[in-house]
Order: sequence, then structure tokens, then C-alpha cells
Amino acid sequence: MVFKICLVGCGGMSNYGHGPACVKYAASNPDVELSACCDIIEEKAAQFSKDMGFPRYYADIADMLHAEKPDAVCLICPPELTCKLSCRILELGFPLIMEKPPGMTVEEIDRMIAAADASGAPTQVSFNRRYMPIVKSMKELLDRELPPERVQHVRYELSRAQRADADFSTTAIHAIDTARFLARSDYRSVRFRYREFPEIGTTTANIFMDCVFESGATGSVDFCPVSGLGFETAVVYAHDHTYFLSLPTFNEYDPTGSVRHFEVGELKLRLTTPDLCDSDERWAMTGFYDENACFFDDLRAGKRPEGDLRSARQSVELMQYLRERRTVYEKD
Repeated sequence: MVFKICLVGCGGMSNYGHGPACVKYAASNPDVELSACCDIIEEKAAQFSKDMGFPRYYADIADMLHAEKPDAVCLICPPELTCKLSCRILELGFPLIMEKPPGMTVEEIDRMIAAADASGAPTQVSFNRRYMPIVKSMKELLDRELPPERVQHVRYELSRAQRADADFSTTAIHAIDTARFLARSDYRSVRFRYREFPEIGTTTANIFMDCVFESGATGSVDFCPVSGLGFETAVVYAHDHTYFLSLPTFNEYDPTGSVRHFEVGELKLRLTTPDLCDSDERWAMTGFYDENACFFDDLRAGKRPEGDLRSARQSVELMQYLRERRTVYEKD
């Protein structure tokens, strides 16, 4: 039985990441068909169809879904449109994987959760850090060796150069979510501190989150968007153990990423993405392939995806707190 995939949104992120991931998945699975793609700018859809091998293209989502009846839909659109378009797709009952953030506010993600619940359609959020081979390896190492209650502290740093975005929160959500993913625990409380730089941009700031997780671990999540170097790193501290993670995304000094585990001063393990990944393509090393493959595999196996909308709700809530420059978060 053929498994049909449709893709909505034929812009840069689809061309860079999701499109090539879908192409590789279809090439690796003979029962999978890249059915059609869609974009409100029909010329974009036509070019994407030609470049990626989707045989048909549309300018209207409803027309595509009615005609193609796909088994999975990939939605890659600007964050401010994600809620509206997701609800439209979910209300029609189609399984949906969507780019982050899944909504700009708690109200939006709750609307999306309600639409998914009403239709029964499975969902997955494309937090690509969760699916990077190097991050997955770090998580598996922690699961194997370090229960969440033994973690003392999680530190995550996200640095960029020349990122005076009007709204940096939609990038910051990556660090918020990945720190939570590595802690394997929700946040219990967060104190936010901001150092604003109005001379650079009206909403530009270094942001510091002092956190306590429900597991009892403490955490720090720090953002410096206009520094001199792009990188993301995480450190997990426990008694006698330290785990270092360097992510390959926007990493100008460690472009492939690595994991190192130390026990009482001795290096016990070192891994790099090439040790784990069968491709040197950026879309493979940075998680785009694995997140799509995981969703499609779960659907084909009749499983509910783990990274669904509910799993993303707290990350969206803290993103909203950060955007609104709130200072204290306490979990209800």
C-alpha cells in the first residue's frame, strides 16, 4: 500500500531541509510516494515540484488535500501562519508534522491541540535539535547512564552574530526546548533577566534564564544574539560526571558537532556527527532527515509520534514569556 506525502510551503526551509529529507526518505522506501507540494505563490510550488520530484503542485491547500488524500502532511510556513494552517489541515483529519514554533502563544498551541484531539490526527513538531544524530546520541547516553534525578545542573548556551531580529523568541525556543529535552524534565520555575541593547535594535537583548526543573536539577539557558560567533552548546553536570554537547547548527568552530563524557577527570567517550550519520549533508547532520523519517516511520507502524503538540506546549509558553519580557515563570 502506497504511503503518500504532501508538503505545504515551498520556501527556503523546505528547499534547504525538509524537501531533501523527504526525497531521501522516498528513495529509501519503495512504498512511499512524494505526492504533491503547495505554496500560495504558484511559481514557487512549480519550481519546488520540479527540483524535488513532487509530480503535482497546487496553490491552495484544500484543493491539494482533497485531490491527493495524503497519509502525511509536512507544513513549513512562517510562524505567524502555523496555527491557522495547522488547524485547517488537522480539522480535515490529516496527520501533520509542522515546523517550530507550533504557534506563537499558548492560546494558539491550545487551539492546535484541540483541533488534533477533535480529529484524532497524529502530530509532530519539528524541533530539529531533538532529532540531530549528535543530540540523540547524547540523550541515549544520559538515558543509559544517568537518571534525571541524578542530574545536578544543565547549562545551554545559544550564541549568534548580527541577529538583531524583531522577534528572536522563535529562535530562542530551540534552546528552551533542547535544555528541557536533555534534562528529561519539565521546568518547574524560571527567572528571566534581560540586558537590552536599544542602540543595536529595539528588541535586541542578551537573555538569561535561571531555571529549576521538576526533577530537582537546576539550569541556565543563555542567549547572546549579537556576539562574535554562532554556536550552541550544552553541558550536563552530575556527581563525578560531566557531559559536553556541541551542536552542528550555526556552529562556526565545531561544524560537525560532538559529545564528550568525562568521569572524575577522565575522558570516557567522544563522538562526532560523522561517527553517527551516514551522510555529510547539512540537512542530515542537523536533524531534518531524522525528524521527518521518525514521523513517517511512526505513522506507517501505527504508532503515535512522541514529539506531538502536547510535548511542545511548555516550550511555547516559555517562548511567549521571553518575547513579552516577563521575569518570573512558575508552572501551574
